[in-house]
Amino acid sequence: MSVLLNVILTAQILTALIMVGLILIQHGKGADMGAAFGSGSSGSLFGASGSANFLSRSTAVLAAVFFACTLALAYFGNLQPVSSGSVLENAAVVAPPAAGIPTADSSAPAGAAVPSAPAVPAAGAGQIPTK
Repeated sequence: MSVLLNVILTAQILTALIMVGLILIQHGKGADMGAAFGSGSSGSLFGASGSANFLSRSTAVLAAVFFACTLALAYFGNLQPVSSGSVLENAAVVAPPAAGIPTADSSAPAGAAVPSAPAVPAAGAGQIPTK
């Protein structure tokens, strides 16, 4: 199964790169106006309109292959078994606290002063008038 996924992923990456190259090679719709007045590439390898036809058809074929590879990767990605439990049930166990840091379940070492909350609110907080 892993070999098949690697082959499909490789095919998708290659088709994407080749498709980008083919799209960058193609000329825009506005370039046809110059060909109408005689400055076109009629002496090219594919003829006057052959390159546009060849490039657009090969781009369409590569787009179809890219789409098929995407669907295949999505299908194989969803074949993994779905857990019926919560995500939190599979969470990692929390590491114990570092030494010297008191926690709620551990007692403070003898002679260590544990700071307590101030009895008087901070300056200004107790000064808010009530109606």
